[in-house]
Amino acid sequence: MARMKSRLALCTVSIITLMIPACSSVQSHSTSPATNTHWSTDMDLGNFSISLSVKDLAASRAFYEKLGFEQVGGDAAQNWLILQSGQATIGLFQGLFEGNILTFNPGWDREGKNVDPFTDVREIQRTLKQRGIDLTLQVDESSTGPAHITLVDPDGNAIMIDQHR
Repeated sequence: MARMKSRLALCTVSIITLMIPACSSVQSHSTSPATNTHWSTDMDLGNFSISLSVKDLAASRAFYEKLGFEQVGGDAAQNWLILQSGQATIGLFQGLFEGNILTFNPGWDREGKNVDPFTDVREIQRTLKQRGIDLTLQVDESSTGPAHITLVDPDGNAIMIDQHR
């Protein structure tokens, strides 16, 4: 067991060491491979979580609790729960959608509390469209308040920017 922990620690340090230069360059400037355009960091997508489509809510909850997650929200009677461990947040959703979704919540912190100022989802939509990103679901830009948009990354991963305020 101690040998396995040492290997895991070494692997983790190795991965982090390899990632630091890449992360530093991404934070300082992002580029589009097609146009080599430098994007500014003017867009705050809000709190991040992963929304998992699960087959058995109770079994999934029990599994993630064994990993150290605790329920912080949701309603099992409605087939969804929000769990957190440290800075990680996951949503478990049974029968509510297909596939897993990377989720961002503009205007919220990780506890679901309002933050100000924040970038409205309509502004995020305008910026993404200007940058050539195709959206699979758009919001009426003349509307206000809660709304969401969806898009898919080049590898087919679903992304939802879901504003609740």
